[in-house]
Amino acid sequence: MSIEGKWEIITGNHAAAIAAKLARVKVVAAYPITPQTTIVEYIASLVESGYMNAEYIRVESEHSAMAAVIGASAAGVRTFTATASQGLLLMSEVVHWAAGSRLPIGMAIVNRAVGPPWSIHVDHQDSMSQRDTGWLQMYISSNQEVLDTMLMMYKVAEHPDVLLPFMVCLDGFVLSHTYMPVNIPSQEEVDDFLPPYKPPHWKLDPESPITFGNLALPNEYQEMRWSMDLSMKRSLELVEDVAEEFSRKFGRYYGGATWKYKTQDADYMIITSGTMASEAEVAVDKLREEGMSVGLLKIRSFRPFPHRDVVETLQDKKGVIVIDRSISFSSGGPIGIETRSSLYNLSGRPPIANYITGLGGRDVTYQDIIATLKDGVGRITSGRLRRLYYWFKLKPEYEKIELSEEAAI
Repeated sequence: MSIEGKWEIITGNHAAAIAAKLARVKVVAAYPITPQTTIVEYIASLVESGYMNAEYIRVESEHSAMAAVIGASAAGVRTFTATASQGLLLMSEVVHWAAGSRLPIGMAIVNRAVGPPWSIHVDHQDSMSQRDTGWLQMYISSNQEVLDTMLMMYKVAEHPDVLLPFMVCLDGFVLSHTYMPVNIPSQEEVDDFLPPYKPPHWKLDPESPITFGNLALPNEYQEMRWSMDLSMKRSLELVEDVAEEFSRKFGRYYGGATWKYKTQDADYMIITSGTMASEAEVAVDKLREEGMSVGLLKIRSFRPFPHRDVVETLQDKKGVIVIDRSISFSSGGPIGIETRSSLYNLSGRPPIANYITGLGGRDVTYQDIIATLKDGVGRITSGRLRRLYYWFKLKPEYEKIELSEEAAI
């Protein structure tokens, strides 16, 4: 029975699988890992039932999964895979290969903490560890946004000015296994929005043999990396254009590279991503009821990072509180680091308080975000902003050590 053109109560993982079907993906390489497994299980059921016309390749590891879709994409078809945590790390060698080969592969990352110690719960350390591979990275806040962003990103990645692979990152269990209402567009509507993939330059063809990913000497290699950088920067405008086109056709808009919530008249800004951004919207509303002028800038696209949008949104603010769900050890959160980089040359730039929290699935509620915001504003207004970043919601005995370390500065 078709579920297209209907509202369904489904998980984020099911939304990702249905998006792959609606995108008319032709090759899926599958290897299970918690909490991603139900994505490829659901796709397997779609293929087996004849509802999805695709080759489903069962491989022996995540490394092989990426190698398989690299070959299929190089042959000129739309491809998809999914992974999480240690699986993404095992895949890392060929993640670099996919980007360097300029193949617009789609991949769902169900964010999960990396070991050791072992954890099956959410943080963003896995995907953030791959932020310099050349992949586009989108961070998602709802199951509907999972489905819709998958469709949008195929259109962005396959554009001749881009030709880079992409990750759609959804928080493990918080989205992957949680049921939400999702509107599933019809196949005809998606076909009208997302045409079949046609490689603009070349593809593997036995009738016209070529090699790709071959040796590059020093007089060529740097320019190839320059072209990847240029294409990633160009994709930023396309992300916005495609989001607006999607909104006109389907009536849903999540922002382009960022989502702005009550930002124009705000004195202080919260910046975060993923499902913490949904909690932050509630926090903003509660804080406004208390009389605090607060707004939210949700980072949807971490790669490419929306530097210009960050500057335009933050340049007249009194302070910025960045909340990261991953850590670049000794330097702070990746979003905090990028935000500082964006504002570095801005005259009169606002002070930034960067907080690390929610690692390994530690719950972060809107009350926690309110507490973080108030702590950050207190530090900014009292001149106690002494560190690049702060840990939030540590256990009391660890908080005591953290505070003693701060006092020693």
